[in-house]
This record gives sequence, C-alpha cells and structure tokens, in this order.
Amino acid sequence: MTAAVTARASRAARLLAVNVVACALLLIQYLLGMVVNVYVVLPGRHPGAGASGYFTGAVSGLDWVISDGPGWAAAHAAFGLALALAALASIALARRQDGRLALTLCVLGALAIVGAGFNGVSFLDYGHAFSSMIMAGLWALALASYLAGAILAGRQFGGRSLSPKGNMRFAEAWPRRIQLAPQESTRDRWSLWPIYVG
Repeated sequence: MTAAVTARASRAARLLAVNVVACALLLIQYLLGMVVNVYVVLPGRHPGAGASGYFTGAVSGLDWVISDGPGWAAAHAAFGLALALAALASIALARRQDGRLALTLCVLGALAIVGAGFNGVSFLDYGHAFSSMIMAGLWALALASYLAGAILAGRQFGGRSLSPKGNMRFAEAWPRRIQLAPQESTRDRWSLWPIYVG
C-alpha cells in the first residue's frame, strides 16, 4: 500500500468520524429541542428579547441562555455551538478529499446548521412559531447531509470508489480473485467456499 493510498484512507477515516459525530450531536440536539419545546417556558423578558438589531440581540440572547437561562435550553444552545464547530471541521477535512461530493454535502450540512441556529435565536428573541418550524426543517436537512457524507466516507475508507474508474478497477480485479486451479473438478468449481468435497 503506497503512502498516497494510506494518507487518503486516513483522511477518509477522519471525515467518517466527523460525520458520525455530527449525526450523533444532531440526534442529541433533536432530543434536547423536544425537551425544551415541551417542558421549558422561556421568560418574555431577557437580554436580547425583542431587540431592534437582530445580530446584537442574537448575541445577547445566546449569551444569556447559555450562562443564565434554563438548564435544558442552555444545553440546547451549547450543543448548537458544538454542531457549528463539527460542521467547520467536516468542511476542512472534505476539502482534502478527491471528490466534490463530500465537500458539497459538508457545506450543505453546515449551512443547514447555521440556518437552524439563526432561527433558534430568532425564536428565543422574538417567539415566532415559524422560526421553530424552519429550525426543525433545517435540522432534517443537516442530518440527511451528514448521513450521506458518512456513507460516502465509509465507502472511501473501505476502498470502494463511487467513480466509474474505481468501479472498473474493482470489476477488472474480480475475475482474478475467482480463477480456479487446473486440478479442480467440475463439481468443485461451483463452490464459493474453500471446502474440500472429495
């Protein structure tokens, strides 16, 4: 195995790990969001609530909910920041891969996470129900993107390529793997397992 193949497999393994971690964080985020939605009542007055400037209100509201807000809401917001970091890490790793599909999926997932975060802060500061609905839809898009990215990275890490050239190399190598020895009988050649049948 050449050094280039080893390095490519190592990058694919790291990208696979980041995508799997992102999926796990998204699932945890979903459960936290359900708990917040059902059991947590956010106060109508808090830093950033009803702010005239969106971004200044977003920073104030996010700072408040993580430091002084209800515990479940604070965990929900903190996991959102962890997801943003995972999204940036996945983009950095995907840029080193050969194909554009991995990078496209990571960028799409990252944009969905950022969009969900902005709508989450909007819901925190302004209380509009449509912000929560958009956040849930973007969560689903992000999960689908990272699941697809994990499958792609897993195929690359396992040595299987999605490109036609890679599939041709696999197809060309396949007949050599099943060549029969000259002394094998007609009865033996239909066996796919190395079992002696006399």
